[in-house]
Amino acid sequence: MESITIIEKSGANYELLEVSGTINSYTYTEFQVKVYNLIKKTNLVLDLSRVTNLSSSGLGVLMSALDDGEQLGNKLYIMKPSEVVRLAIESTGFSEMFTVIYSLTEVV
Repeated sequence: MESITIIEKSGANYELLEVSGTINSYTYTEFQVKVYNLIKKTNLVLDLSRVTNLSSSGLGVLMSALDDGEQLGNKLYIMKPSEVVRLAIESTGFSEMFTVIYSLTEVV
């Protein structure tokens, strides 16, 4: 069975979600709830370095969170995207929309 693990941590001006596993039509709802709740409150960093699959459902969550955050003045950061995540974002043409970082020191 496909699974997702999400660990939440707090920083000075952001919340961090460390995500592991697969984000698809079976697992995206847990991811969606956490992402949407946090992006409404503060900047959000998504560590996607251990994501092994990102389907269109997961990509939809990222796009919606990006829009929601911008409307509220909060930023969405994608940190250390795995090869799977990077390719999914690039293949859809959305790579220029996301702020990709490789360290928490890059959070503004």
